[in-house]
Amino acid sequence: MISKERQHTMGSGGMCICPQCNTTVPHQSGVPCQERRCPECTAKMLRVGSEHHKLWLKKKTSLNKL
Repeated sequence: MISKERQHTMGSGGMCICPQCNTTVPHQSGVPCQERRCPECTAKMLRVGSEHHKLWLKKKTSLNKL
């Protein structure tokens, strides 16, 4: 079985966003956003523009249509 290594393809800049309260904080180089906790509500953060962020936006948009 081939082990999957983390891909660091987003660069050092960018923002992290909280999927619970939409708080944004600057991304820290070397620290994945998902390892950070929101300073407002302690939820796990998402990297803006990441695949997880895109999935969250898609889900959020589909829920708003209901």
